[in-house]
Amino acid sequence: MYQDSARGRRGLRVAMLAPPWIPIPAPAYGGIEEVVRLLCEELVERGHDVTLFAPPGSESPAEVQALLAAAHPDAIGSACHEADHVARAFASISEAAVTGDPYDVIHDHCGFMALAMADRIGTPFVHTVHGPFADDVSGFYAAHGAKATIVTLSRSQCSYAPEAMGRCEVIPNPMRVAEWPFSAEKEEWALWIGRMSPVKGPHRAIAAAREAGVPLVLAGPVQPGQEEFFATEVEPHVDGEAVRYIGEAGAGRKRELYRRARALLMPIGWEEPFGLVMAEAMACGTPVIAFPAGAAPEVVVHGESGFVVADEREMAAALTWLDRIDPERCREIVAERFDVATVAEQYERVYFKAIARTAADTRVRRFVPRLAIAR
Repeated sequence: MYQDSARGRRGLRVAMLAPPWIPIPAPAYGGIEEVVRLLCEELVERGHDVTLFAPPGSESPAEVQALLAAAHPDAIGSACHEADHVARAFASISEAAVTGDPYDVIHDHCGFMALAMADRIGTPFVHTVHGPFADDVSGFYAAHGAKATIVTLSRSQCSYAPEAMGRCEVIPNPMRVAEWPFSAEKEEWALWIGRMSPVKGPHRAIAAAREAGVPLVLAGPVQPGQEEFFATEVEPHVDGEAVRYIGEAGAGRKRELYRRARALLMPIGWEEPFGLVMAEAMACGTPVIAFPAGAAPEVVVHGESGFVVADEREMAAALTWLDRIDPERCREIVAERFDVATVAEQYERVYFKAIARTAADTRVRRFVPRLAIAR
């Protein structure tokens, strides 16, 4: 529907393909679902015609097409549901081309199914990688990544991509800074938030806070398989004073925790692709003290929005340096780098790259078998 990409970057017809598991917006926390929600809202605001292919119950200013009979939050990763969802989305996209109202670009947030079949549809294809390049995942992207324009969330994540996949674009996860409450006044306690996994480091946050003599609030679920770690490494330290555990925090309470905490501790032990909680905390004026794993050194501006430290001892020391950090600067950095308006503009550029790439690639097939969409 656009006319000349060299003269204006508005008016694209975008097929936004969400995973089939959780409605948008997510009833509780959903990382990918939140990204899709924000991008759809911003792209529509910027004048694009967006269709959101998502589970039933989804709402958006974009046109919503619910392809399956139900959402599947308890079957995340099911090949059956993902294949059904993707096939029906491809059928609808193909039908639009047949009827003379084709999509200019597909933006895929599903795990693997759509990317594997991206060369079976002629529409320019952008795929965001939301997880790490583990061994088996790297093999998949080596085989199929060249079929699309690939977006990673950080330079760190991109550095682990297989060479056979080819070049990837780097665009961070978005947030709408205005949705996060700001406060320059902080309380005495530090915050750790996440799932109770060793790689997320709640036990290391406890050690750092204890060494600094700073109270710590822990928030997050104990998921299946994490019970033993929580019982042995976390729960014995919870005394209601020096260490408090408040369970999983909903959206409203999470915002309040970020706003009030003196710092967010991120002692992660894995190559986290982005780490949206860091940006969320900084948007509330709360500095982040993080270990240098994954994207943390890209998200946290050392000395301006927090500190990147080597271990628990340095994290404890950094808890005494927080008067060097300006809460307003924390929020400014997030607004400059991660606000959805900035991120959507970056995706617009990538969409046009994908369109140009597909136009030049004569190997891409132009036909997909049509499939009736169940209602």
